[in-house]
Amino acid sequence: MADYKEAYLATRPKTLDPAEYFNLSPDYRRTEEERAALRSRLKRHYLVQLNNPHRKELIEDPALTRWTYARTSNIYPNFRPTPKTSLLGGLFGVVPLFVLYFVFKTDRDKREDKIKAGNYERPYKLSS
Repeated sequence: MADYKEAYLATRPKTLDPAEYFNLSPDYRRTEEERAALRSRLKRHYLVQLNNPHRKELIEDPALTRWTYARTSNIYPNFRPTPKTSLLGGLFGVVPLFVLYFVFKTDRDKREDKIKAGNYERPYKLSS
């Protein structure tokens, strides 16, 4: 630990922080050990269920259930519909489609009118 140099932009890992590593109360150490023992028992129980060749029921993984719930319920949304986002969505999503439709339609109509009047010089010959 004496050879460890801290990086400028990174924090010191918990295992190398002397305040977190050496100056712990016995109660805190005991609770950390109990938590680790509980985690290891849960992990072992899950692995025994997972590797049982005769299982017929679905294995409940609480972490997977929590992840699926958080993924589907959108508790912390990245997007909130507000008047500003609705306006921006309309400006960048819907308006360009109408503008392009208008430009192409008017250009095509003008060209068709010139062709009907016989004033249009075709830049590319369709037949030789």
